Amino acid sequence: MALKWIPLFVIVTLIIPDEMGDFWGTGSAWLYQNLGWFYTSGVTIFLIFLIWMAVGRFGRMRLGDDEERPEHSNVSWFGMLFAAGIGTILMFWAVAEPANHFYDPPRGITAEQEDAGSAAVEEAGGDVDQAYSAAAADLESAEATGDDEAVTAANDTYLGVQGLLDDAVVGGTHAAASEAMGFTLFHFGLHTWTIFTLPGLAFAYFIYKRKLPPRVSSIFQPILGDRIHGSAGKAIDVFAIVGTIFGVAVSIGLGTMQIHAGLAELFGMPDSQWSFLVIIGVVTLVATISAVLGVEKGIKRLSNFNIWTAIALLIFILATGPTVYLLRGMFEWTGVYLGLLPEVSWWNDTLVDSGWQEGWTIFYWAWTIAWAPFVGIFIARISRGRTVRQFVAGVLGLPTAFTIIWFGIWGTGVFDIELNGDGGLVESVVEAGPETALFAFLSEFPLATVTSAVAIMLVGIFFITSMDSCSLVLDDMCNGFEGKAPLHQRAFWTIAIGGIAAVLLTATGEGGLDALQNVALMFGLPFFILGYFIMYNLSRAMREDAGEIGYLRTRRWLQTLPAEEYERRMEENDDTLANAVVAPDFAEGTQPANAPEVEHVEQPPVVQEYRIRTGEQPIVDPAEAGPTDETPGESPRS
Repeated sequence: MALKWIPLFVIVTLIIPDEMGDFWGTGSAWLYQNLGWFYTSGVTIFLIFLIWMAVGRFGRMRLGDDEERPEHSNVSWFGMLFAAGIGTILMFWAVAEPANHFYDPPRGITAEQEDAGSAAVEEAGGDVDQAYSAAAADLESAEATGDDEAVTAANDTYLGVQGLLDDAVVGGTHAAASEAMGFTLFHFGLHTWTIFTLPGLAFAYFIYKRKLPPRVSSIFQPILGDRIHGSAGKAIDVFAIVGTIFGVAVSIGLGTMQIHAGLAELFGMPDSQWSFLVIIGVVTLVATISAVLGVEKGIKRLSNFNIWTAIALLIFILATGPTVYLLRGMFEWTGVYLGLLPEVSWWNDTLVDSGWQEGWTIFYWAWTIAWAPFVGIFIARISRGRTVRQFVAGVLGLPTAFTIIWFGIWGTGVFDIELNGDGGLVESVVEAGPETALFAFLSEFPLATVTSAVAIMLVGIFFITSMDSCSLVLDDMCNGFEGKAPLHQRAFWTIAIGGIAAVLLTATGEGGLDALQNVALMFGLPFFILGYFIMYNLSRAMREDAGEIGYLRTRRWLQTLPAEEYERRMEENDDTLANAVVAPDFAEGTQPANAPEVEHVEQPPVVQEYRIRTGEQPIVDPAEAGPTDETPGESPRS
């Protein structure tokens, strides 16, 4: 069914590209404005849930049969985690994001806006409040005219004055560098990997513990039961497949742009649609071969090669750059990230409402979750045999630690060039676009041509491993089992992903990537809603399998009465005394299986007297008891 909707979408987009662009653009704009808080808070809630799962008693559960052990070594597992996750994105944003945030701080203003605000305050005779009122009025007037240049100028003045009022961080300063790294690590650290870990844990549990098909619908088995094979389950799976394809297509678009920027820098590749088509075609061909070879021969080897090559490039930057300065920065940004994390995890830009968060954090979360089902199933596939605690700690912790090291060194290198060197890097990145950032940075280091070529190769291989692992997952999702499907079927998905990305990226003109981003963003909303169902279904399934749901047998304790009340009721021959005692005690025979032993206590004489009257054997001190037919300390009832 997914094969019907995807070509239809592509055809309609080719026929009426402007109308489709407007449709998805309007939808994404509404989402940004009204549901941004839902995205930011949702990922944090998912993270808290995962930590709770890992540290709790369910952390000892094994993702598979109880006797199973991990199939892959920790090194290979880590490499495949990264290659299938955000390897391409780390290459794309390693320099671009710190540079952009250094220029335009997330919760601050640019240097140009500060200058405009200062000029407005000076014009108002130093009265900041008066300057703010005037700037707000000027902005409203500019928006009424519809003149984009006038609106931009008025908005810069307005934000500049507002920044002066709030004592905001100014771009290009030391404070801006600190905030830039805090937000960069926030975007690629624990929260991003939370989006992959939650579905990954659910898939691993339902596929390998409950032996269900490798489909998104399997996660809903506690709610749907056998209806996962019906229309409801099919609808979930089709939506997941379509959303995954467009989510991965955005990554392919970004990767294509970066590869093209590198090839243009090294070999003068022209900026044309044919150039993009050639890049996508070559990468798709290699990804198809890797997918056909499978996990062991294809994806695993490429992932291991790429992660070691990426580490080698990082070491080269560290060794040839200001080593001590880079290391100091890396550790400092770790502290900045950890200190900023509790605050930005719930931050929604409520008061200022600058719009910055819409283009960065909210887009990241929505885009990432759109292709999280594919990454989740792939991570589950390579994680079989690990415990829940190992899974959560590994998938959250290992990539986050590498991300801190990776961005810490690259980002500090950006600041060194700007603050201690000749500068100009940030300005070129802002003007030329993020796809050029990595190569502009490498040009500041020795062997720039060689390192740029290595960077292009890294982007390409990360690109390939994302595509071929996605094709394997899509193949399994459609088949409903993990097995040796026909090779042409596995190859089809890789070719389809590359073809769709090529068509949408080139046929829709300059807005091709924006169109892809808007589609992925819209598909991300339902997946965020599904995330709450995933938490419920996963916790319910674990509690069911651990025997915690249903009737839970407990000891039945007898009612404890004061001695005076017990005597009064005994005089009245109250039948309730059959289930009452004076010294706290429980009814014999009601303790659960495997429960720890709890000794009965000796009841006072008044209780023993009542039990003798009613024909029950009293519980007495064994040392004082004479020979009886009953075992000392036991009673048929108590």
